[in-house]
This record gives sequence, C-alpha cells and structure tokens, in this order.
Amino acid sequence: MLTSPDLAGLDGIVHGFFTRSGGVSRGLYASLNVGLGSRDERAAVLENRTRVASLLDVAPAALVSPHQHHSADAIVVSEPWSLDDQPRGDALVTDRPGIALGISTADCGPVLFADPLARVVGAAHAGWRGALTGILDATLVKMETLGAQRDRVVAVLGPTISQANYEVDLAFRDRFLTASADNAGFFTPETRPGHVRFDLPAYIRARLAGAGVGKIADLERCTYADEASFFSYRRATHRGEADYGRLMSAIALTGA
Repeated sequence: MLTSPDLAGLDGIVHGFFTRSGGVSRGLYASLNVGLGSRDERAAVLENRTRVASLLDVAPAALVSPHQHHSADAIVVSEPWSLDDQPRGDALVTDRPGIALGISTADCGPVLFADPLARVVGAAHAGWRGALTGILDATLVKMETLGAQRDRVVAVLGPTISQANYEVDLAFRDRFLTASADNAGFFTPETRPGHVRFDLPAYIRARLAGAGVGKIADLERCTYADEASFFSYRRATHRGEADYGRLMSAIALTGA
C-alpha cells in the first residue's frame, strides 16, 4: 500500500492507499481487487478485503465501505455494517477507534481526511460528478458534527486519473462552466475536435482549498498510466475489456 507522510505523521491514525498488488484475484482482477460490484469471484474479493483490514490492524468486519453511486452523500459511521447491507453514499466519517473507512476507486479521486486533535477521520470517493456536486464539502460537514474543525483537517488525494489521460467532450466541460466560469482553468485543448482534457486532481484540490481545509496533499499517481500498480476503468474501457478491478483507500483511528 502507499501512504502519505502527511497522514503517517499523525498519532493514532493508520491509513493506506492500496495498489492492485498483494491479493488473490486473477485475470483482469489481478490481484487485490476489492470490488464487491465487480464480476470477480466473491471469495477472492472477501479475502482481498481481509488482507486490507489486516494491514490496517482492524478486524475484517470492521472495514466498512458504502454502496457508492457518485453522489454528494456522506455518512457518519458509529458501528460496522454487513457487506450485504451497505448504505448508499460516497463518503464516510467516524470518531470511533477500530473502524476502518474504505472507499473504492478505479480512476476517481480517493480522498482521506483526518483531524488529529478532534480524532475524527473521513474517506471520500470523488469522481467528477461527486466532486462537482459537493461530496468533499459534505464530508467536512459530517466531520464537523463530530467535533472536527476544517482548518485543522489534513486531506490527502490518492491515485487518480491524470489530466493527460482524461479526455472529455464539450458537454462534460459545460457542466463545470455552468457551475462556475472559473472552472475553465481545469480544461486544456485537445487535438481531437470537440474534446478537451480535464484535470480532476487539480479540481479536487481546489474544492478542498475552497472549503477551508487546513492542509492538502496529493500523491500525484495516475491510475491510467501505471497499469502495474493500479486498476483503471478508463483503460479497461479503451481496451474493450469486460470488467475492471477496484482499488481500496482506507483510514482508521487506533487506540481506545
């Protein structure tokens, strides 16, 4: 797994941005696929999730993740839930030690949050739609209900598709321009007519800064470009592959 020095230096907090390595899945899913919604063998996915939990030093049942649907819905977690009863949402926050908050991605932006003084952590799945409609802001609001202060929050963006590999059409760009003319700066021209390239990592960082987050970091790793390390929905789509694996990013409080 990858870690951020900005989170690793905080007492009482463990985290990881997991790569595709270290699991038991095969073929397209090789090897640490955590996607319950993928067509991978369920037993393999469950074993992979168990390995993630072990590296975070939590019980397998204490690694929780939501049923993600590209929303702006954030959830306060007070106790673990069954994998067959996942609530719908795209971000999780908690102040309970021993619960690991996990979100899955395969090009979208995984953002891990921590207020070490309040002992509140969060994890958000920030694809373009969720980032645009406010999932990062919603995560901070939920953290504040547990005592966090956004100017103390450390937020780290994990592996995400880079602008160099994120070509979109003009209708996509227009959604962002309708929200704010300032969003034009996140797009650059593309040689193919009617298309531009979108800088999702920069947009996520800007939304975090605009929300008043105290410290923002970015691992600056591209999921599309680094096939050996990461799954990528867009790469799989371009190749016409039948499915794709999902990466896990997770954070937990330790101690009592």
